[in-house]
Amino acid sequence: MHIPADPDRRPVAAWLLACCALVFAMVVVGGVTRLTHSGLSIVEWQPFIGTIPPLTDADWALQFEKYKLTPEYRQRNHAMDVEGFKGIFWWEYFHRLLGRVIGLAFLLPFAWFLAKGRVDAPLARRLGAIFVLGGLQGAMGWYMVKSGLVDDPRVSQFRLTAHLGLALLIHACMLWVATGLLAGTRSPRASPLARAALAFAVLVFAMALTGGLVAGIRAGYAYNTWPLMNGHVLPPEAWMIEPWWRNFGWNMAMVQFVHRTLALVLLAAGLALAWRVLREPSTPRMARIAAGTLAIAVPAQVTLGIATLLAMVPIPLGAAHQGGAVVVLSAAVWLARTLR
Repeated sequence: MHIPADPDRRPVAAWLLACCALVFAMVVVGGVTRLTHSGLSIVEWQPFIGTIPPLTDADWALQFEKYKLTPEYRQRNHAMDVEGFKGIFWWEYFHRLLGRVIGLAFLLPFAWFLAKGRVDAPLARRLGAIFVLGGLQGAMGWYMVKSGLVDDPRVSQFRLTAHLGLALLIHACMLWVATGLLAGTRSPRASPLARAALAFAVLVFAMALTGGLVAGIRAGYAYNTWPLMNGHVLPPEAWMIEPWWRNFGWNMAMVQFVHRTLALVLLAAGLALAWRVLREPSTPRMARIAAGTLAIAVPAQVTLGIATLLAMVPIPLGAAHQGGAVVVLSAAVWLARTLR
């Protein structure tokens, strides 16, 4: 059964899509922050007061003195002066500021739509759940930063992965709701192809999480060859950590191998899914567009990942690869939603 999209809900969908664009920017800026080693430059979590950056030399000196107490400064950046500190401070500041902007960009229109009766109770509950996820995302970001302010000047790879995963989940949820509002369709039962598309979106999400682990332990700076890993399909040192299961979270060789392998699985599955959708005569037009987008985005993302690896993770390629994960996830979610 097809039900035309409610014109009153199109502004709600447009607002959610704008928030999706902000989250995309947030993920890219977060990637740059990580690649420039800027994430530990602000040692306090001040959700409201921290909106104002240092404005005077005395303010900068105070922030720099706080940074000097961190293990990152003592172990890696002890030769840094205040001008060098400003370079890493601004990336982390803009990353946190963008998070605050996203929070307001979601909360204020949400409250307005509620007051105007533009969202019903089920939709309000879904949007409220997304807002709660946003709050958890901010808390997880600080929980991640705290792990690098103790002894080892590195954030936990698991907290970093959780931080990235929450951002992607929020993006996917908003996109799912927005495309549903625009489609105006209701299906009592998902088709096998729709279920396959949803399973593929879950696979993309899992793939992105393995990328978070790669970034967390900086595995991209090792085994910078393709298709073999320094002459091996799986380097023998991939199993060197005991017990064996720790290799999947702490061993550069194994973590990168899993990420590489999932990339090939994703490539094959994505192209097969797109082909199945496009060859089906009854496929809706928007699903065809989504499938075509996916057929382009997946190979492009895999190619970008290989280029990033071979070039030993330069900042532009690394940030683009992280943003590419959001593009592939968006195409997968869009396809899964339009097939319902």
